[in-house]
Amino acid sequence: QVQLVESGGGSVQAGGSLRLSCAASGYTSSSYCMGWFRQAPGKEREGVAGINSYNSTVYPDSVKGRFTISKDNAKNTLYLEMNSLKPEDTAMYYCVASLNRYCYMRSQYFSYWGQGTQVTVSS
Repeated sequence: QVQLVESGGGSVQAGGSLRLSCAASGYTSSSYCMGWFRQAPGKEREGVAGINSYNSTVYPDSVKGRFTISKDNAKNTLYLEMNSLKPEDTAMYYCVASLNRYCYMRSQYFSYWGQGTQVTVSS
């Protein structure tokens, strides 16, 4: 049974940084695309970072240059380093895992989802 457990969310002022972690069990992180999605109240779910089995990464323009995704395959753990945070980054952040080697950043391509961790950025 695949489990994804996020940690590291919290409250920070604009311009600050946070690092999210996602511990995966029952899943081989090195073989597939993993990523992070976020959803703010009243807004659509958005894919904010993906990393494939070849360690290539993908980001939308809204976070490019500020967010960095990485993974430690030995620990089966995914990370999201978030810098220069803005109030519009406030959302619930979800760790996701797929059964595809490549990243297609649409929610339907990810079979497994964590419970989410809240990130709140104040101005």
